[in-house]
Amino acid sequence: MRLLNLLVLGILSFCLAFPVWAGDQDLLSRARRYFEPLPEKPPALKGNPLNPYKIELGKMLYFDPRLSASHLISCNTCHNLSLAGVDIQETSTGHMWQRGPRNAPTVLNSVFNTAQFWDGRAKDLEEQAKGPVQASVEMSNTPERVVATLKSIPEYVELFRKAFPGEKDPVTFDNVAKAIEAFEATLLTPNSPFDRFLKGDLRALTAEEKEGLRLFMEKGCANCHNGINVGGGMYAPFGVVERPGADILPPGDKGRFAVTKTASDEYVFKVPSLRNIALTYPYFHSGKVWSLEDAVSIMGSAQLGADLSPEEVRKIVAFLKTLTGKQPEIVLPILPPSTDRTPRPILGKVK
Repeated sequence: MRLLNLLVLGILSFCLAFPVWAGDQDLLSRARRYFEPLPEKPPALKGNPLNPYKIELGKMLYFDPRLSASHLISCNTCHNLSLAGVDIQETSTGHMWQRGPRNAPTVLNSVFNTAQFWDGRAKDLEEQAKGPVQASVEMSNTPERVVATLKSIPEYVELFRKAFPGEKDPVTFDNVAKAIEAFEATLLTPNSPFDRFLKGDLRALTAEEKEGLRLFMEKGCANCHNGINVGGGMYAPFGVVERPGADILPPGDKGRFAVTKTASDEYVFKVPSLRNIALTYPYFHSGKVWSLEDAVSIMGSAQLGADLSPEEVRKIVAFLKTLTGKQPEIVLPILPPSTDRTPRPILGKVK
């Protein structure tokens, strides 16, 4: 009799759980139409094959402030790998304490973006790496001075030779960018709860997080924030339905229009990736919104024309927090010392 009772209880429990299990399977099927899990390993780079020496060189260059005129600013200054690849500033501080015009997007998983920068002016990470080095409000340096600096340091010369075998003169500005791209391509954050859910682990998300995912798809968020990076794959105007105020959408920054000079691209920006979004505040290209809840509410009204309730916002935010993956663990490189031939820092205005 006791065995029979246990059997009946087991069958009853299964029957009660079946609708929930079936609903989760349906949610997973719908999610897989929009999203893909992040891989554990970096993708192949077009025209830039990876090798261990190149990745190590790229890491050293990423952390080396001598790529800047002042010897104070490195890639990591604005894309801090201890802070999910951002600097937690509205806009970054560059050479001579100048402030950049836009919020620094995260470098994590950026290899999967369709283009780089908010306006997409760089087609890939190699092209992107050259921009901040030369921008007067950022590192304010020149390709010639960067190459002179690196050639003055024997350890760098040797590492460039190993990273780019067969090249007669491997210490070039192009190769600096290729090495940084190679390192940045490894900065992935796989195995988030959402990745585990996409791979079939139905228990990876809580009931509230699953409801947030459902709302994220049904409300239309996933129409732009989709793919392997949950965004980063297209451009969209900011303010499709309702344009945000000037504090959030500065009227002087017309986004992609500055690149294409096409009227329809005014106030169009690259849709950002939402991977690790809970860690990469403040939000939007202006960096004016510090609360993820506020950002979701603004996107609902501005992009979708949806007046999201506080409960809906809370559930969507709960889902967005499941996009936080395993952060890359980087051993800080010990950089080779300068020599008597190394150009000295420029702390003032660069001619």
